[in-house]
Amino acid sequence: MANFLRLLTGIALLPACWGVVRAFLDSVYHATSDNSVSTETIALLGGIAAFTLCWMALAHPVKTYVLGHELTHALWGLLFGARPSDVRVSENGGSVRLTKSNLLITLAPYFFPFYTFVVIVAALITYAFLRPLPYLPLWMFLIGFTWAFHVLFTLQTLSHRQPDVKLYGRIFSWAVIFLGNVAIVLVWLAVTTPLTFSELGGILVHRLGSAYVGTASAIWNAGVYVFSLFKK
Repeated sequence: MANFLRLLTGIALLPACWGVVRAFLDSVYHATSDNSVSTETIALLGGIAAFTLCWMALAHPVKTYVLGHELTHALWGLLFGARPSDVRVSENGGSVRLTKSNLLITLAPYFFPFYTFVVIVAALITYAFLRPLPYLPLWMFLIGFTWAFHVLFTLQTLSHRQPDVKLYGRIFSWAVIFLGNVAIVLVWLAVTTPLTFSELGGILVHRLGSAYVGTASAIWNAGVYVFSLFKK
């Protein structure tokens, strides 16, 4: 019964996935409406491009990804009061023992960019002692580099059968992972660009509402059409 409810919830989240995609496009437009591209933005995009090239040309750092994956489980476990222990990492996979688990702890490695988080924490610590933050373009490059690391490894990992994803059902898990990744990017846009959280909230409400209204209208029209076929 629980699996069936998760399947229905996952299907119900599909319009939200489309809504946040449109919200993301709207947010990018608002954030860059002055038609200016800062040095920091160029550095961020450069970091993304640099890791993408490394991904295509070099051997993939699998153990580094597995370590980040298991530490993300541990970090989110700590946030929810679990005690992590016995972290194991190898080329073939890894594991971490937790005293409790839940949906977010299980799926966190697929939407939470651990190494990007490490870079941001390091930047905040540096900022606490040195203001303004020195070498800002370098920090942005590292953020782009590690975020591309997260996205490409996540896509590769999800292309195979994952026990974490299977536990909560593929459709439900994929919807949560997708929404989590886009949500982090939207928050990042609101923090680092002229886009405000108020504007972001308005965009999300509009696009999510539009997605669900459009879906409901399509279902209604399809139902009316099918009903009309039976009446003939």
